[in-house]
Amino acid sequence: MPALFVVSLLAATILPLGSEPVLLGYLSVAPEMFWAAIGLATFGNTLGGMVSYAMGAGAQGLFGRWRQRQRNRGPKSANEDEFRLGSASTLTPARARAELWIQRFGAPVLLLAWLPVIGDPLCAVAGWLRLPLWQSIFYMAIGKFGRYLVLAWAFNWALAPV
Repeated sequence: MPALFVVSLLAATILPLGSEPVLLGYLSVAPEMFWAAIGLATFGNTLGGMVSYAMGAGAQGLFGRWRQRQRNRGPKSANEDEFRLGSASTLTPARARAELWIQRFGAPVLLLAWLPVIGDPLCAVAGWLRLPLWQSIFYMAIGKFGRYLVLAWAFNWALAPV
């Protein structure tokens, strides 16, 4: 089970991993651990999402300090606003979409943090925008739990004897 936790945590960061095969593999050899495995995978994946949240919050803080130093140096350059969050030159399409969703819906959009490609940017942008921490954790955990529950249920259903 420690491997399930570690892979679930790392899969929710910027590393290109998937926790689903590990969860399903574990459930295939220990189906009696259904709820424990789902709980542990949810906990690890939510913790990994919080790592992305913290990275976004940290990057926002560093960017704010850098920008303040740039303003203190002299007159505003014509390109200074080019580096603000949301500009086309600094965001990938996934991150730009994540920012728009979060600004529109707030912390509940983190119910979608489990989605491939867009989920990690959602967590990072939530940190950048400093969404309320506990609300972010709550919505992230609910979405990730739902994904694991549906996946594990479908796996067990597919393997059930006829």
